[in-house]
Amino acid sequence: MTILDKIIAFKKKEITKIKAEVSVKKLVESPSFKRQPISLKQSLIDPYSTGIIAEFKRQSPSKGIINDKATVTEVTNGYLTANVAAQSVLTDTSFFGGTMADLMEARSVNQIKPILRKDFVVDGFQIVEAKAIGADAILLIATCLTPKELKNYGQLATDLGLEVLYEIHTQEDLDKISDLDGKIIGINNRNLKTFKVDLENSLALANQIPSNAVKVSESGISDPRIIMGLKEYGFQGFLIGENFMKTEDPGEACQEFIEQIR
Repeated sequence: MTILDKIIAFKKKEITKIKAEVSVKKLVESPSFKRQPISLKQSLIDPYSTGIIAEFKRQSPSKGIINDKATVTEVTNGYLTANVAAQSVLTDTSFFGGTMADLMEARSVNQIKPILRKDFVVDGFQIVEAKAIGADAILLIATCLTPKELKNYGQLATDLGLEVLYEIHTQEDLDKISDLDGKIIGINNRNLKTFKVDLENSLALANQIPSNAVKVSESGISDPRIIMGLKEYGFQGFLIGENFMKTEDPGEACQEFIEQIR
């Protein structure tokens, strides 16, 4: 059983428990449910965009604790000062040490940039939940979902006014997504089954994605020069977490990184 298998099995049990305690009606009645989401896509394709989706991440299964000192408010303010294109917040507790409260705190600080809820979506309930806690976009990981689930969850997100970052790692993952036109496609350089990182993965799959889709490279980006290379392959988004979070001041690290890609 891979780490990913364990995460998904655990997540399904976790969601079943939460659904028994929290009704969809209660989520729909939350104040954040009525807010107009900020477009992740527009933020990435804006000609003046930095393209950086900066992540708040305390820990990971492969690295253990990355940063358990920095607060959500400090990091969010730092990312905003650095002029990120968007913010990503991990809300998985058991494996990544995140919470939904983290995203809600980030949202209270950040009213101007889109926030991606980074989690393992295995149930439509989580998409309604994402809207209720103030997210603008969700992550759908093709490796974990069937073509039908990807389509249905994507449609539900759209119906709720949320955008979707469809994450792939292989050609097989990409083939599961129907109609790539206009979608935001994230190529994860990290193999979720082994957690090994290979930046060549983004380059290998880039040509399989139509030019009218928004391409995002995820994981393993630690050098500003990598951004330049990825841009040549048509990438407009770059999801970076660990590289900033492993420092004492993630916001400052992000600002220094962005200054080098200007």
